[in-house]
Amino acid sequence: MKLKNLFFNLFISLFLGVAIGESYAISPVVPSVAIFCTGLVLTPFVKADATTHAFMAVQKELWTDYIITKYWKANEFIKHAFNADQFVYNGKVVHIPVPGAKPNVEKNRTSLPANITKRTDTDITYSIAEFTSDPTLIPDADKHELSYSKMDSVIGEHVDTLVEDAAEWMLRDWVNSVGGSADVATLLRTSGADAQATLDGATGTRKIFTKEDLKRARKVMNKANVPQEGRYALLDSEMMDQLSDDEDLKKRDSSLELDMKAGVITKLYGFSIMERSSVLTFDNAGTPVVKDPGTVSAATDNAAALCWHKNSVERALGDVTLFEDLGKPEYYGDVYSALIRSGGRLRRANGVVTIVQEHGS
Repeated sequence: MKLKNLFFNLFISLFLGVAIGESYAISPVVPSVAIFCTGLVLTPFVKADATTHAFMAVQKELWTDYIITKYWKANEFIKHAFNADQFVYNGKVVHIPVPGAKPNVEKNRTSLPANITKRTDTDITYSIAEFTSDPTLIPDADKHELSYSKMDSVIGEHVDTLVEDAAEWMLRDWVNSVGGSADVATLLRTSGADAQATLDGATGTRKIFTKEDLKRARKVMNKANVPQEGRYALLDSEMMDQLSDDEDLKKRDSSLELDMKAGVITKLYGFSIMERSSVLTFDNAGTPVVKDPGTVSAATDNAAALCWHKNSVERALGDVTLFEDLGKPEYYGDVYSALIRSGGRLRRANGVVTIVQEHGS
């Protein structure tokens, strides 16, 4: 069918080229080649298969690519983690085989026969979460190929929310906690001067985030023998501002640590620092408990930053699907919704440090 369409297009291009050439007294080759290469005759003359919606399939692929692009563009931090995509089974479950213990080795063995052992392998298996968007109506989508900008204006807000939720839950999956309570061995508190609480719904004061807090996180990782290369710190915008206001940092060589023109700190105490509007939220219990994304906030809640080594956390992206219901007569258009399966886990507890706000004095 594709070859047939190609020859049909070539024939139409030559036919129109001859007609245009005669009208303007020019060689028919130029308009024929221009028409064929630009594909202007493809849409009006080649009829899509009504049972497979061939024309719409191209649009569906665009939507899927659009969602994946949004997912990565809005959440760069996710890239800096162990990639378990290859272990995703059926788009829903991560299944990672783990080799058993290494064999024993002896020097100058004197006792024979040697002891025979059987290696026992295990599996790491976990389901990745499903995130779905509310359906969106696009009038006459079966007749007009949507451009990227049009897609962004029509469903951009829905997709933004979809990928935002998936990213927030990824951070939640990376927290080093037991039953939600932060692991005290890798938990730090902010230690700067008192400032007004900035977390939505929070009241009172909190101690600001300082470079000394990041330095303490480095010490925790160093003592745990976490590799120096591949360390990252994700701060919310308020904490980033607090760190950027440090007078000592402003005096340092910006080419090494600061990019004040771009408003970001690129490297400090071995951490590549990234910024996000929000990172994590904890309650104010003696051992703070991380709150799930979307949970109603409390006046005593605290924001938190997350520090990790790229091989200490894991991310996996499963199915990314666009659903469509074409030609809905009651809506005079087509209805679309999207699905993303995304998740992760903590791989090595000593490679993740959480820095939670401390209440002011």
